[in-house]
Amino acid sequence: MVFVLAFITIAARVCISSAKLPMAADLRITDVEFGWVFGVFAIGYCVAMVPAGWMGDRAGPRVFLAVIVGCWALLTAGTGLVSGLASLIVLRLLFGMAEAGVYPTATRALYDWMASAERASALGLLMAGSRVGAALGLALATYIILWCGWRACFWFLGAAAMAWAAGWYIWYRDVPAGKGGVSPGELEYIQASKAKEPEPSKTGGSWPAIVFSASGGLLLFQYFANNFSLFLVYSWMQPYLQQRFQMQSASAGIYAGLPIYCGLVATLAGGLTVDRLFRSGLGKWSRAIPAIGGFVLASSGQVLASLARSPNWFVLWFGVVVFGLDFTVSPSWTLCSDLGRERTGTVSGAMNMLGALGSFACSLAFPYALRSRNGVTTFFSIAVTLDIIAIFCWVWLGRELVVQP
Repeated sequence: MVFVLAFITIAARVCISSAKLPMAADLRITDVEFGWVFGVFAIGYCVAMVPAGWMGDRAGPRVFLAVIVGCWALLTAGTGLVSGLASLIVLRLLFGMAEAGVYPTATRALYDWMASAERASALGLLMAGSRVGAALGLALATYIILWCGWRACFWFLGAAAMAWAAGWYIWYRDVPAGKGGVSPGELEYIQASKAKEPEPSKTGGSWPAIVFSASGGLLLFQYFANNFSLFLVYSWMQPYLQQRFQMQSASAGIYAGLPIYCGLVATLAGGLTVDRLFRSGLGKWSRAIPAIGGFVLASSGQVLASLARSPNWFVLWFGVVVFGLDFTVSPSWTLCSDLGRERTGTVSGAMNMLGALGSFACSLAFPYALRSRNGVTTFFSIAVTLDIIAIFCWVWLGRELVVQP
């Protein structure tokens, strides 16, 4: 269910990119005005992230996920009815706010249901759904637009999301004991795993105490660093390949999507690695070691990508970058559960908000870097510096965390 949720969430988010040209023509929207359409989503997403995570913790994943997914399903379908720029901007702002609670609340749901030794793998599956949604969502949206028009694309995705919301509310229960078919042995296993976790007083107490603690601050910063580098593949990669290597649009689109598949493998592998290390008795280092390795790989790949002189080598090395960055994703979200426990939604919302700010910073920094004297090297120098700092963040977290195997 959470894999499908992540797939639909990202597909609904990126479909407007496929629909941009026909929408702009029909609604008479300029490129600058469409920039605001893209931008207001990010504003709504960032603003609502922590409040949405907090509400998910309070209301419970069953009700809250059904409500917010139902809301953004209606907003997605409503996008297919817009008649001008103003209504489109309002809907995209509200859409961003509604989507903000999806990943924090889904993470809380997995915390409630998964034992400590299996949680990272489940989170890896959740994040893998988003990578598949990004890789296939654009293609799916393109075909729907070609066959039925851009308005029908939003109606189709809105209907799919509404069906998921209804299915989730019917099927899911906030606690394993409330779900029929869960055996006493499974319940005992989950409860025994949670009993070994540190008391809330040892992980910070209230969510502000956790988020603004040293551990919380380092966790948030390393996710900012991750998204600063990672967002390049979702934003400027294709136009950069066309400009730098004189590639045709279709070829550049194929090349730009290849690193995302590296991320798909990495999110799954990262989760499995964390759980394997945890079961081997490494405890807190089961989170830190994969994250450190991922950032080392990412920073090395960015150095090599900055030196690439052909599109093949550039995409190859950036595939290494994306693999490394996405290898750190499961450790990051698992640590949110370790620190937050019953406040997992709020803590992961705060981390994801910093990640969104990192994406926003990337979208602005890359074009400015291209105009600088050293071009793309300037951007990669900043990104590598952030990744190296993130490595030291995880070294500190590995030494200071309280995570019992």
